Amino acid sequence: MGPAPLEDLIASFAKLPGIGRVTAQRLALHVLKRPREEAELLANALVAAKDGIQYCSECFNFTERDSERCAICRDTRRDERCICVVEEASDVLVLEANQIHRGVFHVLGGLLSPLEGIAPEDLRIGELVARAQRVQASEVIIALNAGPEGDATASYLHQLLSPHAQISRPARGLPVGADLDLADRVTLTHAFAGRSSL
Repeated sequence: MGPAPLEDLIASFAKLPGIGRVTAQRLALHVLKRPREEAELLANALVAAKDGIQYCSECFNFTERDSERCAICRDTRRDERCICVVEEASDVLVLEANQIHRGVFHVLGGLLSPLEGIAPEDLRIGELVARAQRVQASEVIIALNAGPEGDATASYLHQLLSPHAQISRPARGLPVGADLDLADRVTLTHAFAGRSSL
């Protein structure tokens, strides 16, 4: 058991997803070894991100606090009639980093899960349907993580959206149970290239 400030720092790192006690301790000790200025930069970056980021009013991706719409939605070179539906804004970051999709995105904010009490009205499904109708979507790509909740959500979206646009889903090159943010570029590229209609 170390000094209280060290234990607090370890406990804070351990709250992050995928960070166990050993990794949290390693991160905390790294911060302590570095110059104070680096710790201040990290602390300032955390606060600036928390205070300076909000959700896009169009697609619910991350955007800067002073911009109602994200850079993707503002980009006139993007095909607004091809909408890629993802679970979380972090999925947009992955797909954009790999330059897979040249259309726009729509972030649901989760997946349908009756066991956890997550119903359609708890997600941004109504906004998606309204958007698809407004832009006269030509294709909606449902790029949700594979699994029972992802499949149930995809099926529900297919019922709602099929009268308005072609519905497709990335090919199952993505392994069942894998998250989009863990997939490599080649897997994502093949999955998108081999997408099929639902």
